[in-house]
Amino acid sequence: MMYAIPFWEKRSHYLTPGENMVIRIFVVYYSLFGHVHRMAQAVAEGIVQAGFEPELYRVPETLPDEVIEKMGATQFQTEFRNVPVITPEELGHADAVIFGTPTRFGNMTAQMRSFLDATGKLWSRGALAGKVGSVFTSSGTQHGGQESTILSMHITLLHHGMIIAGLPYSFAGQTITHEITGCSPYGASTIAGGAGERFPSENELAGARYQGRYVANITRYIAGKQKEILSLAE
Repeated sequence: MMYAIPFWEKRSHYLTPGENMVIRIFVVYYSLFGHVHRMAQAVAEGIVQAGFEPELYRVPETLPDEVIEKMGATQFQTEFRNVPVITPEELGHADAVIFGTPTRFGNMTAQMRSFLDATGKLWSRGALAGKVGSVFTSSGTQHGGQESTILSMHITLLHHGMIIAGLPYSFAGQTITHEITGCSPYGASTIAGGAGERFPSENELAGARYQGRYVANITRYIAGKQKEILSLAE
């Protein structure tokens, strides 16, 4: 019910139209109870709709298995454990990265922060500069810090020189008032409920798909042109 097509099992990539190069779009996320995982799948669906093959990766888990079990998250962890864990160095091979993290007190999770803190070597050689970066999230409550979480991640992406893409208001679903929903111009989001009982609504999944398509189509035009973009700015 919560999980769609396992895109991460397909490791081929689409070539850009008329060009002999491969565009690689990574969806890199942390998920404990499956909410961000489901949003990540919707983002991947959007990337496919734009004509590209997404690569889904998890950041390393820092919690021991026994702690995850006590939190009641073992079932969810088992279901998406086959999503490969990414290393900081591998991140540099992407043309665009769409990050996903749950909210923790208005900020990203410790797992995501730990992963990003390990990207210093990428920063030192500008490996992500001029590439597209985007963020989606979840929170337990309707006003649980979704926007501040996304914005706090943007700070790190800007330090890497990434080109930030959000969720434009052309996705009309973020302006509806007839239902409770996540999503904002900063990025797609979902509300999980105080006990994690609520999974992404169709409107929230639509926002995630839109974000995937949006990032993919931006990347279509600038992939492989990082050196040119940066040199023109000098």
